[in-house]
Parts: sequence; structure tokens; C-alpha cells
Amino acid sequence: MNNPSLRSEEAVKKLLKILNTRGREVLERRFGLGPKGSRETLEAIGKSYRITRERVRQIEAHALSKLCSSAAINDLQDVFAAIKNEIQNRGGVVREDIFLDEVSRGLVEKNNLRLLLALASGILFSKEDESFHGRLAVGKEASEHSETALKRLHGQLDDNADPITENEMASKLAGVTKDLSYPYSSDEVRHWLAISKLISKNQFGEWGLANSSSIRPRGVRDLAFLVMRRHGSPMHFREVAASIKQSLGKKAHDQTVHNELIKDKRFVLVGRGLYALNEWGYQPGVVRDVISAVLAEHGPLTKEELIKKVLQERHVKDNTILINLQNTSRFKKSADGRYSVV
Repeated sequence: MNNPSLRSEEAVKKLLKILNTRGREVLERRFGLGPKGSRETLEAIGKSYRITRERVRQIEAHALSKLCSSAAINDLQDVFAAIKNEIQNRGGVVREDIFLDEVSRGLVEKNNLRLLLALASGILFSKEDESFHGRLAVGKEASEHSETALKRLHGQLDDNADPITENEMASKLAGVTKDLSYPYSSDEVRHWLAISKLISKNQFGEWGLANSSSIRPRGVRDLAFLVMRRHGSPMHFREVAASIKQSLGKKAHDQTVHNELIKDKRFVLVGRGLYALNEWGYQPGVVRDVISAVLAEHGPLTKEELIKKVLQERHVKDNTILINLQNTSRFKKSADGRYSVV
């Protein structure tokens, strides 16, 4: 399939010749059709012409209407068809800025396509709002279905849930379209995810609620949680800081990371500078607290049994455990050599 942007510049130049000077200049400035590709506001254009922004809007609307009703527009039906086909291949609905980035080779080409999209019949543009980014759709039904499905999906997601892969999220999204007039597949709705402002992905490509700390980390603690959970096993605070810099491109000083991990209940100190996630099942507290918890759960244990179980919770030397067992106010040793809590 030919990229719709390949003929956009030629098509736009031909169309603009139909307009008078004022109409052509307004469209060129509004859509950024000049060599610099900069787009201007109604207010900025109005000031330069010493007219109101409303008058500029009227000139723009009149110019677009004149182009739509011109005979030249008929010569562009294959271009419009190619654009529609590109959108249809992406589930019928696309986020405008992402779509233009994908099918354009530069800023000028992108802005030419913006104008063509404004003239194409059958392609609907919806402005950005609190829930959705600006988006393009082939037909009203696809637009409504995507919004309905994304709202349903948002209602099913949990703030505290672990993020999931794009395939898993797309499958969930396809699942909530079953009662719509057209049963969309996960491949078709995959592109819909980019439309939502309430559902997003983190820098590892994992999806979840946009306001979740796992998707949009808000500080060193959230960043540390993100890299540690991805690592999957205990990490030294210096490793955590290095991983934040390398994986996420964020500044993280070793001591700052260490100080923040100590304060957050999501992390458990399991060795000298070594941290694990609480959700992995590690017991909070110092070594003697871990010994007490192990004995409370398993009953009296021999020295060897106790060391083995404590080492599953803490990365310490055997001797550290033995020293803590000498605390007779906390632990006692029976005649058969088993330890229990006093």
C-alpha cells in the first residue's frame, strides 16, 4: 500500500491555488504549510491582520468549504481512500499525533496531511478531552465503539494491580466489545489503547491505569519499586540507583535511594544495603523479629532448620543468626537442641 503522505504536498499545492490570497495565507499559517512548518493560533493571525480571532476562524472555515466543494477535490479521492485504509488497518480509530508521526516523513508533510484530513469526507476528528487524546475515526460507529470499550475497560482495572503486557490489555479490551454490533479482535483494538488518557504504559511497555505509580512513577520510591519488581529478586540500593539511571533514564543518587527505601513499607531490608519487595513475602523487621516469626509459624526448630528458614528471609551470615539466638529473653533452647520463642 502506498503511504498517503507521498502525494500530500503535491495535492495541497494544487488545492491552495483555488483560494484567494487571504484564504490561502490563513490556511497556510493555521496548518503550518510554510517551509518552517510552524502552526499559528487564530489570535496570532488576527493580530497580524488587525482582525478578530472570530473573523480569522470564519475565513478559515470559508476557505475549507470552498476547497471541499471544488472540482479539484475529486482528483484526491485515491489519496483520501489511502488515508482511510491506513486508519482502518489500525482498528478504525487512531490517536491523531501518533498516526501522523507514523505515516509522515517530516513536519511539513505532516501538516499537509492535517489539511487533507480536514477535507476528507468520512473521517471524523474528535478533540482532546479529559478521557481521550485527539483522534481520527473512519465512521461514527468506530469512534463510539472505541470510547465505550475504553471506558468499560477503565472501570475494570485496579489501581493496585500489577501492570500487564500490551497483548493482555488488548485482549481485555476486545473482551468488553462482545455486545457491540461488531465483535472486534484484540489485534483490531490494540491501537485504541493509545487513544485513552486514563489507561497508559510505562517505560517497560507494561500497561495499567495511567495514574498508577507502576505506570507513572512519581518519585524515587516509585522508580525503585518499578525496577525491583522487574528485576524479580533482592537488590542492593546501589544496584537500584544504577538501574533507575540505566533503564528509566532518571537521576538517582545512591544515598537518596537508600534513604527512600528505608521509609517505604513496600521495601524490606534483607541484608546489608540489600532490599526486597514486601509483596514477595519477606518478613519486615530485624533478624530477631524474623527468627520469632519463623518459630511462631513452624514451632520449635533445630539450629540448622532455623538457619535455613531465616536465610530465606534475610541475606545474613549464619553467625548473625546464632548471635541473636543467644538472646535468652527472646529465645530458649530445649534439651533436644530445638529453639523456641520464650
